[in-house]
Amino acid sequence: MIVVPVMVGAAIMMNRRMMGLSRLVIEGLVVELAPRWQARHRDRLAARTRRREIGAGAKHRFAFKDRLLATLVHLRHGLTHDVVAAWFGVHRSTITRSVAEVRPLLAERGCRVPDGVRLRTLADVVAYLGHHPQALMDATEVRVRRPVEGRAGRNRSVSGKARLNTMKALVICDPAGRLLFCGETPPGPMHDLTQARTAGLVDLLLHTPIGVQVLADAGYQGLGTDTAGAVITPRPKPRKGQKSLPPSVIAAHDAARKRHSSQRIRVEHVIGHLKNWRILARYHGRREHFDASIRAIAGPLSDHQHTDRTEHTTKRPKALPATAHHR
Repeated sequence: MIVVPVMVGAAIMMNRRMMGLSRLVIEGLVVELAPRWQARHRDRLAARTRRREIGAGAKHRFAFKDRLLATLVHLRHGLTHDVVAAWFGVHRSTITRSVAEVRPLLAERGCRVPDGVRLRTLADVVAYLGHHPQALMDATEVRVRRPVEGRAGRNRSVSGKARLNTMKALVICDPAGRLLFCGETPPGPMHDLTQARTAGLVDLLLHTPIGVQVLADAGYQGLGTDTAGAVITPRPKPRKGQKSLPPSVIAAHDAARKRHSSQRIRVEHVIGHLKNWRILARYHGRREHFDASIRAIAGPLSDHQHTDRTEHTTKRPKALPATAHHR
């Protein structure tokens, strides 16, 4: 009989340093995803020829809550399935099945916004910008494994910038640094501008109300013209060999670039929070699962950003005043 150590789940739930998520977020994930996981499990059983009725046979000893925690541990710390299995006291194949079942459920949730709506696609994000007209955008690269020698497409993901095999993800957040979207994951060699155009962002921004602003870095120069000014990029640096400009013009130019950089710095912080999940430091999994993995991280992270982090902090009792000892 397999017995799951109770202290493992308790340690994850009680110690935020284990997952980087508050207890409220994890409890909300269990309540939200458990019925969907159970429904999909029953659909899988009903879709194949069976000799016994659904519900007969051995019951799950590894409950959904433990499957969810094992998946989050795998994503947060980048541990192999063998290590996670040893920690939870189950077989490696159980962890592999758990990750394969729970990761798509997490990826489908999307990112949470203050009014409780969840944004799952770029179209949802652009519709949201119609009411909250400013956002920050950037792309990040994650190192992936290089295919073995002799396999087709071995150099397809070699990034000219990183000189490594990478996958790229588009990240959009609001001015407060709260995640709105993370996805659209082409191979690393694709330019940031090409990624945005391929994802259909240009066509979506052309139909947004006037006043929407998406701040981006210099990698998106030219996108402002394509989107009728919706995307704002920093002013380009003076070209080499250009005639010397007055000091006042140079100072104003530098001040404008610095102001733009300070306004969009929060998207860099969001990317840093994403890569605190160690599986994104260097992705060792299959490339076809990379998009689901990064979306599965973005959803809980956006939930955590909207959680009152002081709600469950326990205050230490005040020390009792020292009493005077009388003879």
